[in-house]
Amino acid sequence: MKKWARNIASGLVISLLGASLLAGCGSKSNEPNSNAGSNGNEGSGKAEQVEIEFFSNKAENINTYKSLISEFEQKNPNIKVKFQAPPEPDTVLKVRISTNDVPDVMSMGGSAHYREFVATGVLQNYIGDALLENVHPAYIEMIGKILGDKNDGTYGIPYAANANGIIYNKEKLDSLGISPPKTWDEFVQALDKAKAANEIPIYFTLKDPWTGMVALNSIAANLQGDNFAEEKNQGKASFNERYSEVADKMIKLIDYGHNDNFGVGYSDGNTAFAKGNGVFYIQGVWAIPDILKANPNIQLGVSAFPATNDSAANKLVSGVDILLTTAKDTKHPEEARKFIEFLLEKDNAQRYINEQTAFSTLKDIYQESPIMAGFKENFENGSITSFPDHYYPNGMKPENIVQEVFMKKDKQKFLETMDKEWDKILKRQ
Repeated sequence: MKKWARNIASGLVISLLGASLLAGCGSKSNEPNSNAGSNGNEGSGKAEQVEIEFFSNKAENINTYKSLISEFEQKNPNIKVKFQAPPEPDTVLKVRISTNDVPDVMSMGGSAHYREFVATGVLQNYIGDALLENVHPAYIEMIGKILGDKNDGTYGIPYAANANGIIYNKEKLDSLGISPPKTWDEFVQALDKAKAANEIPIYFTLKDPWTGMVALNSIAANLQGDNFAEEKNQGKASFNERYSEVADKMIKLIDYGHNDNFGVGYSDGNTAFAKGNGVFYIQGVWAIPDILKANPNIQLGVSAFPATNDSAANKLVSGVDILLTTAKDTKHPEEARKFIEFLLEKDNAQRYINEQTAFSTLKDIYQESPIMAGFKENFENGSITSFPDHYYPNGMKPENIVQEVFMKKDKQKFLETMDKEWDKILKRQ
């Protein structure tokens, strides 16, 4: 639900739209028949079933993956896919890697956790692999950028991209006479108008601290300046210097919430927004399937977060939501690769982005949902930037610091704590 440098993400142009983690290691029920090929259907003997484990880091895509797995197993009766998508997936995967219990195939986010998992040396390096040929190069560059100066390969295949921004209830905007805001001032005016009409302007779900990161990323991506993380690591930048306006605007937003901003979590918030609570919802596109499940008739729209008063400068925050990879030392490399090849097939990749309201990282596969029309211009003109927190050091836990600034509105403490926690981790490295 879990995050791409501004200069790279701007390269995601016209073709893009015009266009938790696991448990239990993969195992085999029996050795494959020695006469069988990788698909188990060749040779004179009957192939015995091989089991591979598929690890996923998202709750939202469980049903989509289960459907794809079922089809794969029907086409490949000798391969059984054991699917795992536990709570706290990143923590689970760290523990499993530390005990040499690595799943065969993994679906993970292109975030700082990816950098941490690469550093363990357990992931397959796909550099030069034909599986990358149909991936938009900008997404490959994105996950390379996450590795920083340790970038020595491509340890996953970008599969789906997401976006942060504003989700809004079209019917409520129409009834209030509000157009989707393109600038910060327009946004504040819309929030004031909604509040005056006794509507909930923004539905917050801050019981789950990570949901506050959507606002941080959406605002900071457009205000922090280029190469913040790189310059911060070099001692040339600080939150105190570069995040002051970000903090001001985050604190401003909380005034437009509801009576229980810190008592409602993400799942309940999706349902509440689907039932008409709130005009705006500051969330990622990953929330849309759950909202539509709760209310298939809701009329939704999306737009890039209007962080500044220059509408042309407000970029959409987008990045690699899912990349597919395998354990370097999996006992079933052919079966694991066959499963990834299946997921990358055009029809299957299209099904994934359709059901998940996501964007494909693959060439010639487009997101056509009318709900996503508000992002179309950003993709067409390359007005896209990356998730700032994907470049924060692991262990910083910015979501807790963000939750506190929303709760206490102490700007200076927020800025100082962000600097202190970042520097603390750098000193330990």
